[in-house]
Amino acid sequence: MADKDKGPRRVTSFDVARVAGVSRAAVSRAFTPDASVSPKTREKVYQAAKELGYRVNYLARSLTNKRSDLVGVVAAGLDNPFRTLQIEHLARTLIFRNFRPILLPTSKEADTSTVIGQLLHYAVSGVIVTSDAPPTEICEQCAAEGVPIVLINKGDEIPFVDRIISDDHTAGNLAADHLVDKGAKRLAAIAASSVSYTARRRCEAFLARCRQRGLEAQLFTVALNDYQSGFNAASGLISLGIDGVFCANDYMACGVIDRLMSGRSREDGPAMRVIGHDNIPQASWAAYELTTIRQPCDLQADQAIGLLMSRMAKPDMTARVEFTPVSLIKRRTA
Repeated sequence: MADKDKGPRRVTSFDVARVAGVSRAAVSRAFTPDASVSPKTREKVYQAAKELGYRVNYLARSLTNKRSDLVGVVAAGLDNPFRTLQIEHLARTLIFRNFRPILLPTSKEADTSTVIGQLLHYAVSGVIVTSDAPPTEICEQCAAEGVPIVLINKGDEIPFVDRIISDDHTAGNLAADHLVDKGAKRLAAIAASSVSYTARRRCEAFLARCRQRGLEAQLFTVALNDYQSGFNAASGLISLGIDGVFCANDYMACGVIDRLMSGRSREDGPAMRVIGHDNIPQASWAAYELTTIRQPCDLQADQAIGLLMSRMAKPDMTARVEFTPVSLIKRRTA
């Protein structure tokens, strides 16, 4: 009766080894990616684990090995649909590579030490920091602990920290050339003044390309690269007679379009040509049909995790930078 009161006993690796007829070390190897174990032994272990309902305790294993299979993904700006898409691809790719993602939301105002504490508490094998998240303290502390880090779309140059950066120069050129070729004469770009490294870079490239094409474009600075900032900025664009605008991201471009379409029918289209950046799912919706620059999250995830894994193998390599190619997606708005 006492055993019943305590509930069912937790299945252990010893139980799996007994049923499979192998050693406990063989069970451990069977559940360790790339470990040396024969296919026949691995299959026997998996079958026994399935019959017994055994699950590997990865956190307990990390206490023994000093490292887990967890990879921290530090992200801010989770209201932006692009960030959701980016995290989804990172998570899927990490799982495919036999890692387990742990998402740590943060913000510009957040206490970075809390994020660092969570990362180190779980003995993560690596960290990926996305564009709007504050990286410097995280990188310094994790580097001191020997934890590999990859930054996505960030300008911080930190020793032994690798980066993936979208090709913002090409993005700005593509947007400028397309608007000019479509006949736009009064051009503008919209981006936050200090939040995003890559948003500023792609808008600077846009302005430079416009000058090369013989047109002087204006830069509208806003507080955030978000929907509401785009919506609010649209009134200023209208008053200045802007007929072609490049938004730092699609999220902002959707705000611009909604303001421009106020009182207009869908058939009329927006009052000026609009190009965004990122190719979020909403960009193809009938309400927007937004011309945009595609930033391929799937390729970006492969690049980031490839760098992370090579950094795990060789921690002392010189810091590296890889660029993610972009392409123009033509739709109704430009």
